[in-house]
Amino acid sequence: MIPKKFSIEKIPSYGPYNTCVLVGGFLFISGQIAVDKNTEKLISDNIEMETRKIMENIKIILSENRIGFQNVVKTSIFVTDISFFSKINNVYSEFFHEGSYPARETIQVSALPKNANIEISLIAYKN
Repeated sequence: MIPKKFSIEKIPSYGPYNTCVLVGGFLFISGQIAVDKNTEKLISDNIEMETRKIMENIKIILSENRIGFQNVVKTSIFVTDISFFSKINNVYSEFFHEGSYPARETIQVSALPKNANIEISLIAYKN
């Protein structure tokens, strides 16, 4: 099966990859950092604002593909400081319905693009 690649103008990619790719009903969203789509600057005042911006950007990508957070089956969170874990969870959980959270891992890393503190990627199912 050949993947359908999307050129998303609202949330562009910043390297040699697509923002998202649809394959067999699954939408794979590349890792997102908290870049403001209008200024292309990183939002990094605090981890809550950074997490919220990422989730809002992901919401735009999902919406453009006619998918909602209820269709997300897997997320991966990369964070430069695992002590942010509970603050990330507080914001992240606002975007999902309790009891229907996707599978997830949270991984501490040494660095992220543009000196971001957090990056989130996900897989959603388009039914």
